[in-house]
Amino acid sequence: MEKTTNTNSPFAAAYLRFLQLAQVIQALPDGMEMDANEKALLQAVVLRWYENQPMTVREAIALADLGSPATLHKRVTRLREKEMLNTLNLEGDRRAKFLIPTQRTLDYFNHLGRSMQVANQNLSA
Repeated sequence: MEKTTNTNSPFAAAYLRFLQLAQVIQALPDGMEMDANEKALLQAVVLRWYENQPMTVREAIALADLGSPATLHKRVTRLREKEMLNTLNLEGDRRAKFLIPTQRTLDYFNHLGRSMQVANQNLSA
């Protein structure tokens, strides 16, 4: 079947491209299933880690736009149980626990990035 595109509508083409990329991202490797709220929390934590400003557990459970403190604490616990996050204490300070991504999480983001690149190449072809 021949692929047809409507070049008269760059907005529709951009949105359809977004939908294709979103579909690729939703196809996760086995064992990495997360609900949307867990994904949002994981993304917030890993982004801070990537910016060299790791988030503490206290900061994570204070992200009011992602839920109540009790709910966020449960999500942090679930992400730790899924081996997506670890905690790290600084030497000499046992009070602050920093959330850091595991290798499993880095592999997850690597998968997402690779999938987006492949989808982008397929769209350009």
